[in-house]
Amino acid sequence: MRTSKINYFIVGLFVLTMIVGLIAAIAVLTGRTGATDEYHAYYSNVTGVKFGTQVVYEGYPIGQVIEVTPEEHDGRMRFRVNFDITEGWKIPEDSVAEIAAPGLLAAVTLAIEAGESATPLKAGSEVEAAERADMFAAVANVAGDFGDLSNNYLKPLLKNVNGTILEINTFLEEGGEGRLIAADARDTMGMARSVMADLKDRIPSIATKLDSILSDVNVTSKRLNEILTPANQKKIIGMVDNLNAATQKFDTVLITMNSILKDIDDLVLDADGDIARTAKESRYIVESVARNIDAINQNMDGAARNLYEFSRQIRQNPGLLLGGTSPEDKGAVK
Repeated sequence: MRTSKINYFIVGLFVLTMIVGLIAAIAVLTGRTGATDEYHAYYSNVTGVKFGTQVVYEGYPIGQVIEVTPEEHDGRMRFRVNFDITEGWKIPEDSVAEIAAPGLLAAVTLAIEAGESATPLKAGSEVEAAERADMFAAVANVAGDFGDLSNNYLKPLLKNVNGTILEINTFLEEGGEGRLIAADARDTMGMARSVMADLKDRIPSIATKLDSILSDVNVTSKRLNEILTPANQKKIIGMVDNLNAATQKFDTVLITMNSILKDIDDLVLDADGDIARTAKESRYIVESVARNIDAINQNMDGAARNLYEFSRQIRQNPGLLLGGTSPEDKGAVK
């Protein structure tokens, strides 16, 4: 009886041990073996993401997805993915969480790519999300692009190439423009050969003339070197300095002339200036003289007649100047 109880005890202890081991294995597999911190991210597509999806940090497993919740945002649906990671694990605030698969047949994971910031995210914060890149969709898009390229570009290109080749064949046929152009090219080459032969004959004389020109240039260079002695260079520099000084003085004269012209403009154009006042007074005098010119002319005419009569009487009887009487007019009627 005692042996039977010992056997039952051993069997029960074994079963309990197995149950505890099973629970521990499940906890290890799910990553819920200790305290955790909760984070979340938002995605527009969560294909393959569900409860228990592994969360890795630069490839190292640190937690799992807890819940995927759809939410409406700006008239469209997006999905909030809540996930727990090992408590105290520091995630830089510029890190990015991307839905990725390590291989074609591997399970989907929530991969966190570490940022460069030295400031870690606080527990419960939102991690910046990066949408999953679907390789099969990309391959399909590439295949579609190749089909579009073939239909819209390659086929028309091959058709144009075929037409161009046909035109080239027609161009090069007997009696075509190509043959005529080839004949013209042969003629041109013949002329070029004759020109080259003529040039070949003239090259010695050209070389002689070039030598003569170079000799003249050398002589001229030597003469310039003789002229440009240090003393002459100093004189030239002095002339240049004098020219600069003269130019500066001329600039000063121009500035003075500009000032004088400005003063003259102010003097002429000023409505209250002396010239304007003189012009107004002259205009008034001229207008007054014009109004009285007739009377002045009459008075001057009378004065001229009186002066003429006075001079006539003086010529006839100079004694009038001494108080004498006028001589008797012999021509008067008695």
